[in-house]
Amino acid sequence: MIELQLERDRRAAPTLVEQVVQGFARAIEAQSLRAGALLPSVRQLAQSHELSTFTVTEAYNRLVSMGLVVARRGSGYRVAARAQSARAAPTDWQPPSLTATWLLSDVFADHSVPIKAGGGWLPNEWINETGLQHALRAMSRVPAARLGDYGHPYGFAPLRERIAEQLDRRGLPVDVSNVLLTQGATQGLDLIVRTLLRAGDAVIVEDPGYCNLLQILKLAGLVVHGVPRTPAGVDTDVLEALVAQHKPKAIFVNTTLQNPTGATFGMSAAFRLLQIAERQRMWVIEDDVSRELAPSGAPLFAAMEGLQRVLYVGGFSKTVTPGLRCGYVVAERAVLRELARTKMAVGLTSSEAIERIVDKVLLEGRYARHVEAVNERLKLAHATVEERLDSLGLELFHRPRAGLFLWARLPIEAERAGEVATAALQHGIWLAPGSYFRPDDAPSAWFRFNAPYSTDDALWRFIERVGQGAI
Repeated sequence: MIELQLERDRRAAPTLVEQVVQGFARAIEAQSLRAGALLPSVRQLAQSHELSTFTVTEAYNRLVSMGLVVARRGSGYRVAARAQSARAAPTDWQPPSLTATWLLSDVFADHSVPIKAGGGWLPNEWINETGLQHALRAMSRVPAARLGDYGHPYGFAPLRERIAEQLDRRGLPVDVSNVLLTQGATQGLDLIVRTLLRAGDAVIVEDPGYCNLLQILKLAGLVVHGVPRTPAGVDTDVLEALVAQHKPKAIFVNTTLQNPTGATFGMSAAFRLLQIAERQRMWVIEDDVSRELAPSGAPLFAAMEGLQRVLYVGGFSKTVTPGLRCGYVVAERAVLRELARTKMAVGLTSSEAIERIVDKVLLEGRYARHVEAVNERLKLAHATVEERLDSLGLELFHRPRAGLFLWARLPIEAERAGEVATAALQHGIWLAPGSYFRPDDAPSAWFRFNAPYSTDDALWRFIERVGQGAI
């Protein structure tokens, strides 16, 4: 069996997935592993090197996408028989086309890009494997008869109760009748748009802001206006002017660890935004999916305002796994009833099986300890990526030392951002330029970096060449 030399100091080393990929790639290049050689099974390699099976599976999938390894049902993973060696892989591999379709949907299924610096999720190896496996085993013991119908329109009651208890501890006193479960937080946003807004209505979003939300609003035929996002929240002077001019029906905001900037609202900006919303009688849609990754003390709009004009959206993709599509909306009861009707009209109930698994992870999966460990790893990843950005003299929007994202400006003209992102794909690197996150798709020299996925040396060699004008 090949012996991998793994560096577990998270402050300086690439992720364990990247190290496993690099170790096997070097062995194949040196022909220590010859064509047709059988790789250790996922479980065997995980046990021998004290790795998670998620880590090994992700590494093997990347080796397959690079053309170095082939996977055959019943016979495991083998070194590719053709001359798809580490030298040949870059010429054999064809990068995907950088289109809106790829960015919005195919990117989630496309495993061919080795370095996902622009991604929006945690590495697979960071998943709470023990808690998730425990929950899956518990789920297998649930009598099939309990899963024989569609489930409740509002979702699995015990999980809704757990969410209500969690929010109560954060200063938002609600009960189960205020909580609606959805297929991820993004569906929650879509249900709100369908229920409360109509084509032609004006709305305000953060600029930059959540790219999937922008697509939801466009599909709904809404008139979208952007308010600049600052490290302390939105620019409330600009917001005041936009509200006076356009009379918007709603504003959508990320309270904590905003996607894409990583910034968190300050209390002053939060109070003023709520005052403006009250005067205009404007809905405030609070997307707060990263709350558990943030330090304590960040303002909670729903708690400050009391659910009269605020709808609160949360989810578990950042802390349990994005593969279990489970989110929620918290709102005043009459509004929640209308949201539930919309949910049933466009997709019937959400999956009770998934909701039961998430509930079990929260209850018995050492969840708090897992979140604490993830936050510590994120802090170290941020420090590493900040150091690389600083060494290249790049401008950072904010230094959150928490959450997934860093927002940095590359030394290029804004109009060249798409060209740079396309060139990055040719090198197996997915970058996320600022235009993806702007309501008017305007060019931007700012890029979103996912801290855990941005530790690979190849990424920073590419960024250095961009700064030198070689790209």
